[in-house]
Amino acid sequence: MAQDALTQDAVATSEPKAWTANDSVQPKRDVWQAMRRGFRGRCPRCGEGKIFRAFLKVADNCSVCGQDFSHHRADDLPAYLVIVIVGHIIVPLALWIETDYAPPVGLQLAVYLPLTLVASLALLQPVKGAVVALQWAFRMHGFEGEADGNSGAGGAAPT
Repeated sequence: MAQDALTQDAVATSEPKAWTANDSVQPKRDVWQAMRRGFRGRCPRCGEGKIFRAFLKVADNCSVCGQDFSHHRADDLPAYLVIVIVGHIIVPLALWIETDYAPPVGLQLAVYLPLTLVASLALLQPVKGAVVALQWAFRMHGFEGEADGNSGAGGAAPT
């Protein structure tokens, strides 16, 4: 009973801290610039360093500005986006050719399957880079607590 009274007194005397807009003011990041940089395989922060260390392996950090990428969470989104993009290109093309020219099925398979494979592999890394850059620009998945040293001019940011 004495502990309950102490707990109630502690709760009653401690004032909750009110959140204000100034508590979390952070400079906005240019989303489109970051996505362009990521699409090109460059660091979304400085635009200089590489974002990938292998075909689809994101580097742990930028070699130029030191931006940490180890906590990104692109997961399956790049693959889904590539499927949608390539599907919206190949399917109308295939339907147009089929309805107007009616080539043999074997010829269609010989053309569309490799075309789909090449287009998917060509887009997978740029789309993943853009997704990681989008996460950086929106301060998602561990990118939120980092200061921006980039003025937006494309130069290296201080570490």
